[in-house]
Amino acid sequence: MKYLFLPAAACAFGLAAFGLSSFTSQPSASVAETVLSSDPNTTDEQPQDHKLVIYQMMTRLFGNKTAVNKPYGTLQENGVGKFNDITGPALQAIKKLGASHVWYTGVIEHATMTDYTKQGIALDDADVVKGRAGSPYAIKDYYDANPDLAVDVKNRMREFEALVKRTHDNDLKVIIDFVPNHVARTYKSDAHPAGVADLGEKDDKTTAFAPNNNFYYLPGKPFVVPAGYNPLGALKGPREDGKFQENPAKATGNDVFSEAPKVDDWFETIKLNYGVDYQNGRKKHFEQTPDTWLKMRDILIFWAKKDVDGFRCDMAEMVPVEFWAWVIPELKKVNPQLVFIGEAYDAKTYKMYIEQGKFDYLYDKVGLYDGLRRLMRGEGSTEDITKVWKEESRGFSNHMLRFLENHDEQRIASKDFAGNPRAAIPAMTVSATLATGPVMLYFGQDVGEPAHGSEGFSGEDGRTTIFDYWGVPEHQKWMNGGKFDGGKLSPEQRQLHDFYARLLTLSSQSDAIRQGKFYELQDANNLDAQYNQRQLYTYVRYTGKQKLLIVVNFSPDKTYRPTIRIPQNVMQLMGLNPQQFYTYSELLSQAPAVQTLNLTLAPQSAYIFEINPKK
Repeated sequence: MKYLFLPAAACAFGLAAFGLSSFTSQPSASVAETVLSSDPNTTDEQPQDHKLVIYQMMTRLFGNKTAVNKPYGTLQENGVGKFNDITGPALQAIKKLGASHVWYTGVIEHATMTDYTKQGIALDDADVVKGRAGSPYAIKDYYDANPDLAVDVKNRMREFEALVKRTHDNDLKVIIDFVPNHVARTYKSDAHPAGVADLGEKDDKTTAFAPNNNFYYLPGKPFVVPAGYNPLGALKGPREDGKFQENPAKATGNDVFSEAPKVDDWFETIKLNYGVDYQNGRKKHFEQTPDTWLKMRDILIFWAKKDVDGFRCDMAEMVPVEFWAWVIPELKKVNPQLVFIGEAYDAKTYKMYIEQGKFDYLYDKVGLYDGLRRLMRGEGSTEDITKVWKEESRGFSNHMLRFLENHDEQRIASKDFAGNPRAAIPAMTVSATLATGPVMLYFGQDVGEPAHGSEGFSGEDGRTTIFDYWGVPEHQKWMNGGKFDGGKLSPEQRQLHDFYARLLTLSSQSDAIRQGKFYELQDANNLDAQYNQRQLYTYVRYTGKQKLLIVVNFSPDKTYRPTIRIPQNVMQLMGLNPQQFYTYSELLSQAPAVQTLNLTLAPQSAYIFEINPKK
């Protein structure tokens, strides 16, 4: 992998003096607050420290050392990572990246084409499974662990419990998926506690909807496998014959109320019924607590009692907000410290799912991620960032989870996205430092994994597969046979990894980033001929203890040399006296402190300056 990497330390500083308008006295706090509340460059949101740093891994891929990577390859051919591969050294390496939490994706048992019948697990039908390994979001048994992840399949839950303990012993917390909207078509729990009725076991299947049914039905209509679905290409999958016995058919996970979903629907899943009659104006039947609510609460309690620290809730907006408003407080009776993260895509409902639904955090995908993606591709403007804090998440930015990669999104280094992992440097800096909410890193992002190749069900699409058995080549270089020391990385990859480690560690430790106020400096600098407001973005984060100036350059090829201006009123808000002289220490590169802000901003670069009085 060849790409140019210029570390932050490559920035050059001019010698021109940086001047500020002077004033004779410090204003009162009340004057400062009045300025703050009426200023269009900031918000009156009171910062709260929510700076989780989450490391997400696709668990079956993370520890896999096999590098065969045969399209549609079996577990035996392509290998699979195990719970036991996530060793103490692996967790310490994640900790050194600045992480506070690990999101283990794909822990709960899901449908797969791998045969575990000798271990007492029913064989799934390839006609309703996506990929040889299967989707971790087509849950087959909510009360069991994924057998792929166990060295000893019969002891899979004990191996997961050992991983939870090992993670905690390495001073990290555990997040797992909760998939509330849908389950696999082959769902059948063989591990549920005694006395627990299985999902659908007591449903009235003669009616399309009943408030206490767990599923939605299409009476008199048998399920039809999507025309043209070819599970394994030229190969044949288990029980593959273009048919699947389900009569009456159940509604499909992405709200398709047809016995014949399309091949691009979530046809491998069936939608859970939370008491909403979708086919009759979405009428809600919550007078009595629906049976599905009770079952899902008990499933969450089951996992909470295994000492997990939080849940990433899949497609949270497809489940009624009333359920979350009820279930999250129920779970916090079990453990008040549990964290709930909602996958969310409708900015109009963010506030409702936080305030009414009681979510701790929601994805900031359609706002900040999409805006930063455009900037990384040379298509957008920093105005997209302004819109996020000023409009979309105004008043609740503390609760928005920021990221650049996850299992659903394309890799930054892929040709489908930016084609260059360095494009992430300014964007990740903004993601991590714009507000006091959490930030997330996807495994392999820190070494520029480009997701080359067609893995099988997951084609050549710029994503690391969640459906197939696979090795992740650049991540495997960092893993280095289980040493997790980056021993096989190129010098450029080491620099990139070190950037992420410095940024995320700083984000987790900095008082100003964890709980500081925010002020945008775009308007203050737009008259500088060298300040391209569409590609440069500047702001301060500050508390009584620490003042930071953050400057990023999104341009892939242009160097800018602006003199950054911090206006008098902003100095006033930060509690700084413009009559004093200050030094500016660049924290990412740890370069020597300078006394001016006449900067040289390299392409795709980021700078975090700590402002201190000159001694």
